Amino acid sequence: MSVSNTQSSRRFTRQSNHRGRKVAASLFVLQSLAQFAPSGHAQEAPAGNVKRGGVIRYGHFQEPACLFGGWVQQWYLQRQYSDNLVARSEDGKIVPWLAESWTISDDKKVYTFEIKPNVKFTDGTPLDAQAVADNINGWLSNDPDLRNPTAAPYLSDSFESARAIAPLRLQVTLKAPFQPLLNVFAQSSQGILSPSALKRGLAVNCENPVGSGPFIVDKWRHGREVTFRRNPEYNSAPATAKHQGPAYVDGISWKFLPDQTVRYGSLITGETDAIYDVPAIAWKDANSRFPVLRHLTGGTPLRLALYTARPPFDDVLVRKAFAYSTDRKAAVDTSFLGSLPFEGNGALSQSSPEYLRELGQSYAYDIRKANQLLDQAGWTERNPNGVRVKNGNPLIVRISYSYAFLKPDGEQALQVIQQQARAAGFDVRLQPTNPADFFAGKNLGPNDYEIVLLYWVAPGAEIFRISWKPDQKGEPNRFNPSRFQDPALWELIQKAEQDFNSAERTGLYQQAERKIVDEAPVIGLTVLDVTLATTPRLKDVWLDHGSVGEPVFYDAHFDEKK
Repeated sequence: MSVSNTQSSRRFTRQSNHRGRKVAASLFVLQSLAQFAPSGHAQEAPAGNVKRGGVIRYGHFQEPACLFGGWVQQWYLQRQYSDNLVARSEDGKIVPWLAESWTISDDKKVYTFEIKPNVKFTDGTPLDAQAVADNINGWLSNDPDLRNPTAAPYLSDSFESARAIAPLRLQVTLKAPFQPLLNVFAQSSQGILSPSALKRGLAVNCENPVGSGPFIVDKWRHGREVTFRRNPEYNSAPATAKHQGPAYVDGISWKFLPDQTVRYGSLITGETDAIYDVPAIAWKDANSRFPVLRHLTGGTPLRLALYTARPPFDDVLVRKAFAYSTDRKAAVDTSFLGSLPFEGNGALSQSSPEYLRELGQSYAYDIRKANQLLDQAGWTERNPNGVRVKNGNPLIVRISYSYAFLKPDGEQALQVIQQQARAAGFDVRLQPTNPADFFAGKNLGPNDYEIVLLYWVAPGAEIFRISWKPDQKGEPNRFNPSRFQDPALWELIQKAEQDFNSAERTGLYQQAERKIVDEAPVIGLTVLDVTLATTPRLKDVWLDHGSVGEPVFYDAHFDEKK
């Protein structure tokens, strides 16, 4: 049911005032907790030998349904207990991990990896070339116990086989060149798991996965925590690590603390040693008293995906009108209190190597232009509530979203957008959905939404293959919620990913990037960042650069000082 501008404004004011009271209350709680806080936050290099022992008490935000899979919240966990074939350094270079070295054939279709010797999974199974081949072949199979929801969309078109040609020599053969292959192998969701353990089935492995990493999954107490214990035999750290051999700490208590005030307060009071996702309200305070790490993920930003397969967003004029009708920068600044940057480039995250900075302010707020575009598109009438009408149909836009992809602070940004778009004649309706229902497809059917809020992380523009691959052989690309299918765009993407010349490949991806922004099937909102605040006593925590920015506790240790 539509509501008038006046009613909508009053509702928004009440919501804003309610949030203001919540913010004030949170500030009071945080300020009250501050009296218990340790002072100082400088990280100094430890003198002499590194102290060993202790358990890191870590406060995380969201709990997944399985300890590995395609969602970033699962990647954070998998990074602790599994190793990858290769790693990605901070400057984007691919460096050794389980593979000590590799060669690529002249036709770019055959990769030969030399696997590190004397590595075992924590169940005793040898980690050899056959074990890695079993993993990769399983990722691309139809076996639900083995199929990898992240690797398959990248590799299904190009992959031919993975086989052991010697005990420690792996050969991966492709049907066609795919330059991002090593970037895909560096992502934590492609961590190598024990083939022996995988035979137990998905239900068992979700609960107790087995890798070869620095930590072993000890117990998952659902709704509370996952406990990890140190792998005393660990000998396969990546080239990006600060040391080799077993981890310094005895383990990790990975606590699930979904309330952001409770989570940040636990660090202040000393109940945790590190926390994930510093809340916007505490951003300045955290940076003044704690070491804070931050990583902006590559791939796509947090963006609004507009359903282009039916009205109203099958018309590019209406898509652009919606973008111009909302001051998304102000919405982001207001919602996240300046702690997150606005991102107007809906095609690509600003930390991706191919990112075009001039597209970062695309579709700046311009209500006059929004109204002109809607008039041009034939939405010239308005009903008594001020909503535009065409052929008897009101201009209703439903936005589906979930906290699986949106931080708690971000809901106000959607409320601001809802209010602003009304001035141009859009009737925006918000459809919040809990993560379990969202992943099950609620509010995501072809007739359930006009906009969905999503991201997909990756090192860079190779994400275009997942986001913009056209439907093939009657099978829809479920990773393309915009349903935008442009043969010219897909041709550019395929050319780019088969080009091993860095400058040429970047140029092709940037042509695709411009085309996406110009056609506006997605509209940028903000970035996905990974933040970590730690107690000053906890040293050498770092964030992985495979794509997600997972916290890495392998090198971490406690200072001798109390």
